[in-house]
Amino acid sequence: MNKFTVISTLILASSVALPAFAADTDWFVGGGVGYQQDTIKGANEQNGEDATYQLRGGAIINDHHRVMGTYSYMDKSSQNLFLASYDYLIPVAQKVNLFAGVSAGLADNKISNESSTDFVWGGQVGAMYEINDSWSTDLTYRYLDQDYSEQATKLDYSQQVVWSVDYKF
Repeated sequence: MNKFTVISTLILASSVALPAFAADTDWFVGGGVGYQQDTIKGANEQNGEDATYQLRGGAIINDHHRVMGTYSYMDKSSQNLFLASYDYLIPVAQKVNLFAGVSAGLADNKISNESSTDFVWGGQVGAMYEINDSWSTDLTYRYLDQDYSEQATKLDYSQQVVWSVDYKF
């Protein structure tokens, strides 16, 4: 429960602070596709590799801070992920940024007809390329710790590699 308190406080503080940064904020929406590997152990152990699909939206504030909400789906575990993320952007060339950040949210998993909604948290790193003033693309590696544990089956963690395209408005 302590994790929920910390994450809720961070999300609330970020939401309240966003209007202060409104002068230099780029809003975006986008989508991505990639590979996800879940580590599933126990009675219903299985190969947890499958494609993942994502929809996302958020804001880039003062060219260095990205806040984002992401919905992600993976068919194999009937997994729906709802994540809030923060990334710090590090410019390395005129159109290229590296980034590192944290994510937290909920995962709704259904493994062998056992469904559970659990807290997830983790981090991500990647690279972003700005195609032009309106379009950008990035490649992300994300690690998520998961709390799924049902009927002697445990989903320890997930790893994702995702390619995304975003439209800024």
